[in-house]
Amino acid sequence: MATDSRRRLPALLGRRNGTRTDLSVEGPVRLGERTKHLVKRLRPGEVAIVNHVDIDRIAAEELIEAGVVAVLNAAPSSSGRYPNAGPLMLARAGIALVDAPEAKLFEALKDGDRVRISGGSIYLGDEEIAQARRLRVAELEHEMQEHRKRIDEALGEFAENTVAHVREETDLLTGNIAFPPTRASFRDRHVLIVVRGDRHRRDLKALRAYIRDVRPLIVAVDGGADGILEAGLKPDMILGDMDSASDAALCCGAELIVHAYPDGRAPGRERLLEAGLDHQVIPAAGTSEDVAMLMAYEKGATLIVSVGAHFNLVEFLDRKRGGMSSTFLTRLRIGERLVDAKGVSRLYNPSSTLAPLAFFMVAFLVLLTILVITSPALNDVWELVWLKIRIWLGI
Repeated sequence: MATDSRRRLPALLGRRNGTRTDLSVEGPVRLGERTKHLVKRLRPGEVAIVNHVDIDRIAAEELIEAGVVAVLNAAPSSSGRYPNAGPLMLARAGIALVDAPEAKLFEALKDGDRVRISGGSIYLGDEEIAQARRLRVAELEHEMQEHRKRIDEALGEFAENTVAHVREETDLLTGNIAFPPTRASFRDRHVLIVVRGDRHRRDLKALRAYIRDVRPLIVAVDGGADGILEAGLKPDMILGDMDSASDAALCCGAELIVHAYPDGRAPGRERLLEAGLDHQVIPAAGTSEDVAMLMAYEKGATLIVSVGAHFNLVEFLDRKRGGMSSTFLTRLRIGERLVDAKGVSRLYNPSSTLAPLAFFMVAFLVLLTILVITSPALNDVWELVWLKIRIWLGI
């Protein structure tokens, strides 16, 4: 295989130069070992080369939004461990999804190489460089049904892992985490905690009136910062391991807090040091989402509203989590102060913007009437105006 040809590859389904065809799909490739980083670099019409076991709903939504024509996966898009919805979402969106775990895509290709996918074959120019498995809607729907039948196995393993790790993360329950002093004041305020999820954009849109009227403190968990900026808002604080938030989000002026491992290791800190951004570090067990909620609770927030948080088994498995001990302990500690965004959007009745205006107009008319009655000069002017109105109307 020629050196040039060894470095390229295609994608599947049916678009050619961005136009759908029945026979093949082709386009320039863009490679990324981690999908959440790759989606920030993708352009419409490109072929995404990923290495993503069990493509989750969030990754699928971001790939669809990026406008890719195909996704070539160097790992199984669905391992059968649980019913992950990502592959079916991509196929239903008309995106060619091809599994090629044997093809060594990351060694054969570089960004910009143009590939073509036809059926289960991957071509570089006219040369077939790999055979792969194209995943179609009917097949994925059948697999989804089969995986759902085995969900009890995933649930049993998940529950065992949760119980096994509860003792390791009791600091979340006992309040032994040393939270640093912060610029942002949580005391007696509502706190909106935004997590990168499959519904954070919709939740933020539904909460627009609540955010406008209540003006909660906005805390972004890592990549949730970009969702906040996309919604036309600005985070007051960004907390996380700093691997998902964009450079623009990290430089938006928000207070930055790096979530470190309990032993103090904080890989995400290097990125902030290189960028010269001021930050603090919190060593703690659990997820960044849990730590953000606990910080709000410990610092006196009256209500904690979660956006994009994870609540069901499939969402936890999508996040590659085998258990929910930290989430269980966090919810147990903060109790009734935590509310999901959907609950707030359904219960919150924004004050009407017309009512104050109507009240002002009525008050103005009453005041004007009193002035006209009590002032002879204004009374004469009013009589003249009224006479002209009658003449104009022919009364």
